[in-house]
Order: sequence, then structure tokens, then C-alpha cells
Amino acid sequence: MDILLKAWTYFAANVLTQPAYFIGLIVFIGYSLLRRPFHESFAGFIKATVGYLVLGVGSGGLVNGFRPILVGLKDKFNLSAVVIDPYFGQNAVTAGLPETFGRTFSQVMVLLLIAMTLNILLVAFRKVTKIRSVFTTGHVQIQQASIAFWIILFAFPELGDTSILLLMGALLGAYWAVGSNLTVEITQDLTEGGGFCIAHQQMFGLFIFSKLAERMNKKGQSKRLEDIHLPGFLSMFNENVVATSVLMLLFFGTILVVLGQDFLIANKFLAEGKSFLFYVLTTSLNFAVYLSILQLGVRMFVTELTASFQGISQKLLPGAVPGIDCAAAYGFGSPNAVTIGFLFGALGQFLAIITLIVLKSPVLIIAGFVPVFFDNATIAVFANNKGGLRAAMLFPFIAGLIQVFGSAFVVEFIGLAKYGGYLGMFDWATVWPVIAVSVKYLGFIGVGICVVALLAIPQIQYAVNKENYFLITDDYEAYAAKKNAKK
Repeated sequence: MDILLKAWTYFAANVLTQPAYFIGLIVFIGYSLLRRPFHESFAGFIKATVGYLVLGVGSGGLVNGFRPILVGLKDKFNLSAVVIDPYFGQNAVTAGLPETFGRTFSQVMVLLLIAMTLNILLVAFRKVTKIRSVFTTGHVQIQQASIAFWIILFAFPELGDTSILLLMGALLGAYWAVGSNLTVEITQDLTEGGGFCIAHQQMFGLFIFSKLAERMNKKGQSKRLEDIHLPGFLSMFNENVVATSVLMLLFFGTILVVLGQDFLIANKFLAEGKSFLFYVLTTSLNFAVYLSILQLGVRMFVTELTASFQGISQKLLPGAVPGIDCAAAYGFGSPNAVTIGFLFGALGQFLAIITLIVLKSPVLIIAGFVPVFFDNATIAVFANNKGGLRAAMLFPFIAGLIQVFGSAFVVEFIGLAKYGGYLGMFDWATVWPVIAVSVKYLGFIGVGICVVALLAIPQIQYAVNKENYFLITDDYEAYAAKKNAKK
């Protein structure tokens, strides 16, 4: 048994939670099941892994380049606040567990095994469960597991390790399966049968806002961003790189001017004697650079994953689709939707933060880059696809408000505020606060209610759309033909 556990721990630490290698492994297995020659399967593994690593360079550059700028506002104005960001949230849990509960989160790999096994079983029995998606975004699972661990300990501080892991495994496994399953139809529509769905931190948000955007644009009068062509000198903004660079220059330029040259030098953002003007220009333009790198990585690995996963969906898990990083959506629709979502999400977050300050909230929130960009950019991509430009502006703004207000409530409620961080993304400012309240006040009954409520969602989805529910993943071309015939 120890050998098996060590083998799983090694696999989880080096493959499962390293999404580039996990996606590469899935591609290799998929091509092998399709009986492709070994050299083709290996080439697919290389291309998918490199593609995801390229995506990682782009997303890592965005996060590392711009997180210090937003967090710098906290230091500049001496604010004692909680930063909503997955990395700050994970660090807060790590710091707070020994002091608050006298524990460390050392069994995370066992938890991942329990939750992933439940997810796979739910897909294997899809005719009963109506689940079609496997959550494969390992690094996100680690971030979520840390916050979920805190929530369960907050509700059941006296429980032993085995009981805690089983409760968390049930909750997380159900959430991963049901949440990613919610994004299947909307992702298939966005990608025109791309063969994947989104498995990240805003899955419920993507579903809700996509449905609202569709209702908002019932008459089809709101144009999507990719259908809008600006005239005259404004035509330069039809180019994504130009539009992104100019908008980021205005946005980040304003923040950097507020921080001031002296502050940037003192905190080693800007070297002594270097031009402040060109620092602002370079920092802003780097946004377009990293976004372009990210989109290149998406195109590389999604192509391989889509082609190869047919082997897994045919041989091992019929009708299943992989749930992957939300950034995979950025290669579809209008590239400008990403920038629009980020800007309006930031506007919503900043307005909510100002509201907390005015109301003298006991908890102050600082915008973290990951929620403000990846949450809201992804929501905008899906909202634009269903509802056009107005939806791409409105719903990230609303999401920004919810991310701040929801996080402010839950960090105070579960006692995590004093450690300075929380995950803060849409589902963790809406769905998980509800779970936290339920399990705290209803105990084990609350856990049962939450798991049953989650598993009921795909049943409702199926009941509403029995005719096309499985067809959209089994044969997208047939689904599209039926949809066009109805139109």
C-alpha cells in the first residue's frame, strides 16, 4: 500500500499538478488509443506539452508583471487588507493552518486522488449522473483544495484526517465534475466543436452570464466584437495588439502615475536613473506581448488535445471531454474581448473596494491580478459570443463587484481575513460562501445537501435539453446541423 501511495504522490506532484505534462500525457494516451504510430503519439505529447508551457510563459508573465503593481497600491496607502488572488489565498491558508487549527495541509495528494476518482466515476456512469467532463487543471485543483480544507476545518475543527479528506473529496469531486460540466455547451458553441470545456475558478459564472447574455440578445441586435469594424483613424483599434496596448497604457499608466516614481524606485520596480516614462510604456506594452504569447500557446496545445482526446472518449470514457484552463478560450472569438473583460472587471472591483472603504467595512479587499484578469476576461469572451459587446462589458463589471463583496463576506465569516489572502475568483465568492455557511450551521447534513444539490444540476440540464445534451459532445456536426435547421 505504501508503494502505491508513494507512486501516486510522485505522479500527482510531478504530472497531475503540472498541467503541461498532464495535458501532454492525455494527448499521448489519446493518440495511442487511436492506434497512431508511437512517433506520432510522442510528437503529439511534445507539441501539447510545449504549447502549454508557452501558455504558461504568457500567463506567468501577465501575473508576475502586473501583480506587484496592483499590490503596490496596498503598500502605497498603508492599507491592511486581504488580497484576492489564488496564490495569496494558498499562502494565507498555509500560514494560518498551524496557528488556527494546529494542522498542516500535508495530505493534499490523497485528497486529489479521492476527488479525481469521484470525478472519473461520475463520468464513467454518465448515463445516470449526466456528467460529461473530467477536470484536468491540476494547479487550480491544488489552489481550491487549500481553501476547501480551511472551510471544512472551520466547520468541523475536531474531525480526524480521514473524515476531513472524505468530506472534502466528496465536495470537491462533485464541484469539479458539475462545474466543468456546466461549461460544456457554451464552450462547444464558442469553439464550434472544440472538444473541451473550461475547468477553472469561474465555471458557474461562465454558465450564468452566458445564459443571461443570450437572453439579453434574444433578438440578435447586439453585434459581437469581431463583427464591429471602426471607421477612419479609429480603424487602428481593429488590430488587437494596438487596441490592447493603448487601453493598457491608459489603465496601467494611470495606476503607475498614482504610485509615483519615488515609490517605484524605493520598492525596486524601477531602477535608479531609468526613465519613468519608458518604464510605464514598457510595462503597459508587455501586456500585449504576454497576451500574444498566451494565445499562441493555446493554439498549439488545444489542436493536439482536441484530436487526441477522441481516443479516450471512444475507448475509456465514452462521450467525455477534458476540462482545461480558462485561458484556452482566448484563442476563440474576438481577442479584444479579453481586454474589454479585464478593464470592466477591474472597474467593478475598484468600485466595490471604494464602497467597502466608504462603508468602513471590517474587511478591506485589494484587487489581485488573477481574478481581475482571468475571471473577467473569460466571462467577457463567453458573454461576447452569446450577447455581443454590451454583454462583454456589463457582465465582467457585475462579476468584479461580486468578487469583492463575496470575498469580503466569506473571509470574515471563516476567519481567514487576518492572514491576508483569499482565492477570490467568481465561484469562490458565490458558490463556496454558500457551502461554507451550510456546512457550518447544518454540519454533516449541510455537506449532504450541498453534494446532492450539486449533483442535481446536471440532471436539470439534461431534463431541459434531452435531445441535444449528449449529442453536443458525441457528434458536434450533427448537433450544429440540427441547430441550423431550427434557425
